Amino acid sequence: MEKIYLLIGSNLNNPEKQLALAEEEIKTSFGNLVDKSSIYETEAWGVSDQPVFLNQVLVVESNDNAADILAKTQEIELKLGRERKEKWGARIIDIDILYIGEQVISTEQLKIPHPYIQERNFALIPLIEIEAKFLHPVFKVTNEQLLQASNDTLEVKIHRNEKLHNSQS
Repeated sequence: MEKIYLLIGSNLNNPEKQLALAEEEIKTSFGNLVDKSSIYETEAWGVSDQPVFLNQVLVVESNDNAADILAKTQEIELKLGRERKEKWGARIIDIDILYIGEQVISTEQLKIPHPYIQERNFALIPLIEIEAKFLHPVFKVTNEQLLQASNDTLEVKIHRNEKLHNSQS
């Protein structure tokens, strides 16, 4: 069983509700939800002229291969009404795969670890809440060190504490 770290985000159609729906679909598709971060509010990254986002990291365990994990996350996005119109634009739901255990994958369809993780505090801050000491399998530094080195200046603030339990980080 691999731990899969998923970042879910929304800034349309009641984002808090969209995150809850995504969590339920993820639990149905993957089964074992082992941890989740608080929900964080952040300004939009990449395209700034849009509503603020709510983001959260969920951790599931699965024996699925990377292609199946990607297919499941995209299927959930479609089911919840995701339309891919503009890169980094507003969206009902977004599910990014941050890590699949310590795997390093680089295909046309999927790059793991997520290629922008080190540039996105909205991913790093909730991730650190769960796994501060997890070692990035390419950069060989912890999530905490990635955040310390990040150039992202967008504010990330806690929206609601939803943490499942205190992980040993």
